[in-house]
Amino acid sequence: MADTQLQNGTPKTAQSKSTSKSVQSKAQGVTTRKNQTRTAMEKQIAELKHEIARIDDMLAEQAGHVAREAHGWYNSASRRATKVTRALGNRAHSVSEAVKDNPGTVSSAMVLGAVAGFMVGMVLGHAPNRHRDHWWRYDQR
Repeated sequence: MADTQLQNGTPKTAQSKSTSKSVQSKAQGVTTRKNQTRTAMEKQIAELKHEIARIDDMLAEQAGHVAREAHGWYNSASRRATKVTRALGNRAHSVSEAVKDNPGTVSSAMVLGAVAGFMVGMVLGHAPNRHRDHWWRYDQR
């Protein structure tokens, strides 16, 4: 008799049975839709995780290329700097050897350079210039 009565003790009718079935089918439909939505979201999340992993791999690869290229530039610059340093050292050594071998020539060249500089300074110092202001002279006009 439990099958023919509702919980409140009233007898089940055909209408109450169909209502009960429709409520159950609606509940099952909602549950099914929830499960489908959840499955779709989980699938999208998995795809996004896969895409992020692919992007991470691409970035790591590009960083490796950049690091190798920078290392190459550094090595090239280091080699060039070493060559320049050696060349300058060799030239400085050649100059110092020339000075040791010819001390009179070097001192004569220094004196000649000083005299030429003094002469150029004198000529430029006496050149007429009306707008020249000297910091050591104060004119009250």
